[in-house]
Amino acid sequence: MSLYENMKDLIIRRLEEAAYAAREAGELVFETLPRFVLEEPRERTHGDLAANLAMVLARQARRSPRDIAAVLGKHMDTAGTWIEASEVAGAGFMNFRLDPLWLTGVIAEVTRAGEGYGQVDLGKGQKIQVEFVSANPTGLLHMGNARGAALGDSLASLLTAAGYEVSREFYINDAGNQIQQFALSLEARYLQQLGQDALLPEEGYHGEDLIETIEGLIAKDGDRYLALEPELRREFLVRYALTEKVENIKETLLRFGVEYDVWFSEQSLHDSGAIRSCVEELEKKGYIYEKEGALWLKSTAWGDEKDEVVIRSNGTPTYFAGDIAYHRDKFERGFQKVINIWGADHHGHVARLKGAAAALGYNKDNLQVILMQFVRLIQDGEVVKMSKRSGKYITLRELMDEVGKDAARFFFNLRDPDSTVDFDLDLAIAQSADNPVYYVQYAHARLCSILRQAEELGYSLTPPDEEEVKRLSCPEERDLLKKIADLPEEVGAAATLMEPHRLARYVLDLAALFHTFYNSQRVLVKDEGLRRARLGLVGAVRQCICNVLGILGVSAPEKM
Repeated sequence: MSLYENMKDLIIRRLEEAAYAAREAGELVFETLPRFVLEEPRERTHGDLAANLAMVLARQARRSPRDIAAVLGKHMDTAGTWIEASEVAGAGFMNFRLDPLWLTGVIAEVTRAGEGYGQVDLGKGQKIQVEFVSANPTGLLHMGNARGAALGDSLASLLTAAGYEVSREFYINDAGNQIQQFALSLEARYLQQLGQDALLPEEGYHGEDLIETIEGLIAKDGDRYLALEPELRREFLVRYALTEKVENIKETLLRFGVEYDVWFSEQSLHDSGAIRSCVEELEKKGYIYEKEGALWLKSTAWGDEKDEVVIRSNGTPTYFAGDIAYHRDKFERGFQKVINIWGADHHGHVARLKGAAAALGYNKDNLQVILMQFVRLIQDGEVVKMSKRSGKYITLRELMDEVGKDAARFFFNLRDPDSTVDFDLDLAIAQSADNPVYYVQYAHARLCSILRQAEELGYSLTPPDEEEVKRLSCPEERDLLKKIADLPEEVGAAATLMEPHRLARYVLDLAALFHTFYNSQRVLVKDEGLRRARLGLVGAVRQCICNVLGILGVSAPEKM
């Protein structure tokens, strides 16, 4: 537990003790102490921390919150809490001002924890699976996949930093109708490349990448599949193309900084009989009925607009049936919580999948779906719509070629998943303070430069002692120390809410505070004690920026 968390826990305990002491003295009446919040006020002028205990006690105590706050304040023991002053504000908030010296232990804490600073044990080893991207292996990864990859990978790293055991998984959609259309498209391209007349299916795949795939196959095997029966030919073509496409997806995501623990094949659910056994289990539980030769799931039982087909009249399972079996498999593998990151256009599928999980006996709250809005690419002030290579969309590879991995990942993680992203290509490559990733990376490089200069001048970089840290008394220094102390709590809050964008905002704020400090205070001063304190501060800020960028999958360059 961090210095800041320890202090907050102590203040919370003292508030609880004050409430019980007031009840013992007959000054307050309540049966059970309600949950309350101790947090930073929005306005800095209101102090360092504020508690709403008096407000949530008002109903039981039958007194005004301001009166209750006054009673609590009278009975509260503040010894050892770093509380310097307190006041009742607004409707009954208890505002606390802290002795600035509480921050003297922060630098030593960062130095001690190093790369682990900011990590918390919120998860206590709970097994969580994060499934993200899971694009159809029939084409190239696009901007939507890029946002999902940045969000999913950063969320997995965030949950790991919060003490969870996390597994990253990619679900390969290598079965069903899209694979049939893929096969027909490949066959058409194969025949065309060999000089024969063939039309692409209207619902097929029209991207230029399929031509490249077929050219590679012909270079390897020539026209050996031309004489085969069409069905067998399509089987060979699909097998070759799926292998190539999945490898391309793996390579592209690896370049984007994403490495999966598991690649799970949808086809394996068909081959193993997992889908059939899942449907049979639902049938035994009374959730399946037959109609017009097909098997239907009673999804209206949990609020769906209509029941869903799981086995078609021709005997083939639907994609939904496979999805249910896949999520049963996830829980059977021992994950206590599974998280899916989907595009916003899949919102209608959430309730029915959660309902199916509940029907199988799982807690539907342990299946969480994060819906992600769309991405618009902007260049020269206008929306970029087309890609020459894919024929439809801007690919992830094209994006990385244009702006690099770091800018792409940081930009995608700046916004809440529920917000549409306008990705400004010109801003993402600009070397200016307006570019958020450049702004943060430049702060890190500047911090590293200060530490290098200190070494070159022969100054010691050993951590400052407590008395030296006390000399960090100007507002810019105190703001930095406070922001550093906030990091473990920020990680915990971001993990609880599953919002990596909170850390992107945190590191932007930290970089801004550092730039303000750098422009107002010299670090390499002659006064040795002050210099050591400021170098310790510089080292701690550098470590925090590096740790947060690591969670976001963004590099922390030492020179720029």
